[in-house]
Amino acid sequence: MIQYKKVAFYTLGCKLNFSETSTIARLFEDAGFAKVDFEDAPDVFVINTCSVTDNADKKCKQLVKKALKVNPDAFVTIVGCYAQLKPEEIGKIPGVDLVLGANEKFDILAYLEQTDKKEEAQVSYQNIKETKEFIPSFSYGDRTRSFLKVQDGCDYFCTFCTIPLARGKSRNASIAETLVEANKIAQTEIKEVVLTGVNIGDFGQGEGENFFQLIQALDKVGGIDRYRISSIEPNLLSNEIIDFCLTDSQKFVPHFHIPLQVGNDRILKAMRRKYERSLYSERVAQIKSLRTDCCIGVDVIVGFPGETDEEFLDSYNFIQSLPISYIHVFTYSERANTSAPKLGEFVPMEKRKERSKMLHILSDKKKRAFYEENVATIRTVLFEAEEEEGMMYGFTENYVKVKTPFQAELVNNFREVRLTNIDRDGIMKIEFI
Repeated sequence: MIQYKKVAFYTLGCKLNFSETSTIARLFEDAGFAKVDFEDAPDVFVINTCSVTDNADKKCKQLVKKALKVNPDAFVTIVGCYAQLKPEEIGKIPGVDLVLGANEKFDILAYLEQTDKKEEAQVSYQNIKETKEFIPSFSYGDRTRSFLKVQDGCDYFCTFCTIPLARGKSRNASIAETLVEANKIAQTEIKEVVLTGVNIGDFGQGEGENFFQLIQALDKVGGIDRYRISSIEPNLLSNEIIDFCLTDSQKFVPHFHIPLQVGNDRILKAMRRKYERSLYSERVAQIKSLRTDCCIGVDVIVGFPGETDEEFLDSYNFIQSLPISYIHVFTYSERANTSAPKLGEFVPMEKRKERSKMLHILSDKKKRAFYEENVATIRTVLFEAEEEEGMMYGFTENYVKVKTPFQAELVNNFREVRLTNIDRDGIMKIEFI
């Protein structure tokens, strides 16, 4: 290993990827590398890829070109979901030196005895069915909060999704092992932890444990002030989880992100989702019955094969009827080795874009209404470190984004505030209590 070289990281995709990039970065730092920004002419680039949409694949290729512009002699390594799905394809991208699959990425240093550029990329991966080990990860140093990986992989095989092919079967550490990682975070200055994974509600595979038991145990860890659940499937979000987070816990915040994907039962079935929309309604109603101020985020896909105009409007009207707070809108894209393209006629891209625009507008309206409901309430804000044009930002416990003139002493600290009004950018202004 050649020490005292510089390494830079770029992460595409989800919070899970961020937690894993941070863990890999610590391996480099322990080996004597200096972690620098992407533009600081590093000797080694590590690009952690996503493959949820076709755009993520294209973004990876763009980043390789950008890296080589920054330093044409840099050693370029690609890891992550795209690297597992299409390793040989990535290996042919000009300038790529190393491609590592899902199992191999955490052994990256073993592949870096030499960091000279290669005429031909080294590609190392194995069949995803052989990926059975769970590697604990958490992010540290990049943000005010930490993303704690509690689960990996997925057994659901929704017809639109490549994630099981990229990450393998659902797996996790035990609760006791997860608490070890949580306690490492508790020894730092981090105050908020986001629980992340591919399908975190499925926690407990083969251990006789479950996600509800996990959050009960995490709630008792000293030194962590807040927990958020990044995303949880509606069929795995039990009433006991909802009740615990909203009434019993002192640390889990009133914020759920619950993937819906579509609000039409025929399309839900075609997607091979494990619920009907009636169950989704029940989960939202249960949450709001306990905390009307709870923030609820939703994932929605538009343009699934065979989705008619009538079915989209049915879905749109269902989503509109729900007391949710914001929507993450995804435009369906055809993915290799998935069965969705065989399930109906392709929706023209122009129509997909129209539907996406409708839902983005609906999301803006839902978010605005949720923020207006919070005006004049008193909340606790954890402030972020970033400064933008003299302003700083933070989030309340129920995920309202606020702004105030930058004050260094506020960074990574909680302050009680009154929410006063919403500015033209849709961000909440505050006054300190």
